Amino acid sequence: MSAFVWRRVWTRLSPPLSAGLGAGGCIAILALLSAQLDTLLLMAPFGATMVILYALPSSPLAQPRNIIGGHVLTTAIGLLLLWLCLHWGSAPDSAGWLGVAVGLGVAAMMALRCVHPPAGANPLLVLMLQPEPWFIVTPVLCGALLIVVLGMAYHRALGQTYPVVQR
Repeated sequence: MSAFVWRRVWTRLSPPLSAGLGAGGCIAILALLSAQLDTLLLMAPFGATMVILYALPSSPLAQPRNIIGGHVLTTAIGLLLLWLCLHWGSAPDSAGWLGVAVGLGVAAMMALRCVHPPAGANPLLVLMLQPEPWFIVTPVLCGALLIVVLGMAYHRALGQTYPVVQR
């Protein structure tokens, strides 16, 4: 094949490969740190955060306020509802509570302007797994902070602007 064809192929494949490398690298680093520090820094919604942060870094949904704020806020809502359920002797993983939790999470993220779609799963995670209250610190807050820092470093290394100042 000619150099022209290879250049076109590379131009088309470079952004997806770069995003995949960044996302995979970020998750691998979180997993390694989790093992080294013997603390949980990963949770399933972070996988979806990778898609937004590395494939769509200029999206308002990928900005630090949204990633950190969305994850912490929805986890706090989940923990509050979990406490209420346990206090009232109600099953936290019932359809009604799960719906209320996600609905409150979406409304709160919108009201506080920190919408981050992957964070919508956090209240479900909390009500279904019933973690201890410090779950909001690790993996949620610590993991989200590390994700943002790693995203900043990665995008800066590629000469890309992140975070993007939103008006």
